Amino acid sequence: MTLGRIVLTGAAGRVGSAVRGPLREAASTLVLADRAPLEAEAPNEEVHRTDLSDAAEIVAGADAVVHLAGVRDEAPFPELVEGNILGAQRMLEAARVTGVRRVVLASSNRLTGLYPSTVTVSAEMPPRPDGLYGVSKVAVEALARLYVDKFGLDVVCLRIGSLDAVPNEPRHLATWLSHRDCAGFVLAALTVPAPGFLAAYAVSANARRFWELDDGLGYRPQDDAADYGIPDTFVGPGTPQGGDFASAEFTLQYLEPAAGAEADARE
Repeated sequence: MTLGRIVLTGAAGRVGSAVRGPLREAASTLVLADRAPLEAEAPNEEVHRTDLSDAAEIVAGADAVVHLAGVRDEAPFPELVEGNILGAQRMLEAARVTGVRRVVLASSNRLTGLYPSTVTVSAEMPPRPDGLYGVSKVAVEALARLYVDKFGLDVVCLRIGSLDAVPNEPRHLATWLSHRDCAGFVLAALTVPAPGFLAAYAVSANARRFWELDDGLGYRPQDDAADYGIPDTFVGPGTPQGGDFASAEFTLQYLEPAAGAEADARE
């Protein structure tokens, strides 16, 4: 399988590092883009240190883009707007103006983290984000749908699970995504024929998983967190899928105080 020229943004990050090798093996040229320093590890790698303000220049001539760059967790909302929402829009627009038809976007399981852990969720169900980060991914998927419906791009939004080399907490019995399965989902997103808009959960074959797998993507995960002997203590009727991410305290620390509260504090 040769994928042609593939652009990978956020290549130095956790997900980018997990998929870099498999993408390099499948692509004729792998263009690595990140603000962090990187070095080419093979003749078919091309490195760009960039904040993606030159997105159109980076993606010009590519066959597909895998956009992983952005803010990876809860943060003040302006940072999430800039890093995740506006960042995704810049990449989609760069793909549109340069004629790149296929874009794979990093979405997140946190987009539905306030569903109860006893419910099995499909990608067709309404979002229930577990925080501001999840809200930013709702907006990213809405942008993807717009660029598919209005401009004819093919965009796959992968709702990435808990990516770790090995699972290490009870919640991972449902949410764990192995490095091998992560690469498998990204390669499937690049090769599935004519997806139009497709949102799909990227999660390993965990018997306890919360989410339905999308058969249309064509990849069947291979790993299961249950093989690692983690105690099954997470699932319960009062426990949201996001776990601690879904608590009010997790988000309150990133909310700016109201102007009135600031004035009271000064008095």
